[in-house]
Amino acid sequence: MTVEQGLKQTDRAYDQLVEVNQMMTDAIFNAFLFTWQWWLGIGLFIFPWFIWILLRDKKNTGRLLLAGFITIILSLLIDLIAMSYGLWSYPMKFLPISPVLFLPYHLSLAPVAVMFVLQVGPKVNLFFKGVIFAGIAAFGGMNLFDAIGFYNPRGWPTFYDFFIFLFIYIVASLFYKIDNYGEKKSQTRKP
Repeated sequence: MTVEQGLKQTDRAYDQLVEVNQMMTDAIFNAFLFTWQWWLGIGLFIFPWFIWILLRDKKNTGRLLLAGFITIILSLLIDLIAMSYGLWSYPMKFLPISPVLFLPYHLSLAPVAVMFVLQVGPKVNLFFKGVIFAGIAAFGGMNLFDAIGFYNPRGWPTFYDFFIFLFIYIVASLFYKIDNYGEKKSQTRKP
């Protein structure tokens, strides 16, 4: 295949992606909108952040937000790779902006859950907390989402999800524990 042929093929693939997004948008507006599943998804997108704002460890808000941001990046990256290969999917959609992602999970549930676990028992062993978090998220959360139609594992073993959640938690925890945050020092210029 030449570069020109590759460019034509990617153009055709892009056109198909636009068509897929239109199909997803039609499903949202004609099948999902205002169903109990849609409302639950919207609630899962909004309420975890309200709860976090009320219950967060205020003196470590910056560290927690960094860990949450790392969680968002990792969960999006892992899901994009896995869904590119058809390993799993999210059949229920809430917003017509992404044909493949489950945004309440990526932008709310995962980061807020990781931030809560980080602030609970700060002296507890990182791996112990990670194993507990990963077990609850994989065997509880993902199986529940599968049961209500938010997640389709397509044969993907829940056991593998455990290791994905453990990895995400450990990386987010390492960013949370960075020591050199310190006070912002004012820089005064000398004439």
